[in-house]
Amino acid sequence: MKKKNYWLSKIWIGLTLLFLYIPIVTMMVFSFNEKRSLSVWGGFSLKWYSKLWQGRKVMEAVVNTFSIAIIATIVAVIIGTITAIGLSKSRKIIRNIVLNISDLPMLNPEIVTAIGLMLLFTTMGLPKGFVTVLLAHIIFCVPYVILAILPKLRSLDENLVEAAMDLGATPTQALFKVILPQLKSSIIAGALIAFTMSFDDYIISYFVTGNGFRNVSILVSTMGRRTNPSVNALSTIFVLVIFVGLVLYNIAMVVSKKKGANKYEKIK
Repeated sequence: MKKKNYWLSKIWIGLTLLFLYIPIVTMMVFSFNEKRSLSVWGGFSLKWYSKLWQGRKVMEAVVNTFSIAIIATIVAVIIGTITAIGLSKSRKIIRNIVLNISDLPMLNPEIVTAIGLMLLFTTMGLPKGFVTVLLAHIIFCVPYVILAILPKLRSLDENLVEAAMDLGATPTQALFKVILPQLKSSIIAGALIAFTMSFDDYIISYFVTGNGFRNVSILVSTMGRRTNPSVNALSTIFVLVIFVGLVLYNIAMVVSKKKGANKYEKIK
């Protein structure tokens, strides 16, 4: 019976992985298709990749996307980390109120958040473009950073900060040398979530953009309305970049853990 359940679980996992990754693999394969068709194979070719980078609009969209995602991630991590640390020291009622408010962008349908931000920027008289998209991305990224950091903060030993203060450390030194190093993994996780959310966003970006400013999501949306294999090529490049980034991140984490273990053994 146990052996039967074992194989059933393996088959179920295999089917789940196929369901998740077959569309991505199909997209990557057809990005090398000689024909313009998105369903009929016509031979191997790299022409869609060469055509992709010949277009000025594509390069502008890529630069815009990375610029917005990187800046929004940095600002969201700073604001989210400070907020999370402040909430961990606040009274329970204040913490609950702030958390409920900060959770609204995550719980609301994106279309509601998008329309709300569009009306806000219009009322403020801000010209739509880079600034409005950046502000919108920062606003919806901050709650994810807070959500990633707070659980780790709750598990920290408060006596470590008090011990550092007793030994002569200033509050700033205690923050940078005691608290933040212990939050390193949570901050990285929050940054990755924020970057992914910003990079992938379409609905909010679509409603708050203007003056010809477009990110990759908006560009792919306009390209996807007609048969354009360049969409597959662009998507394949981003999948490979994300995959390589995840591999490098996991390698860095393994190396860091090994170094930490070696230092601990030397101290012992």
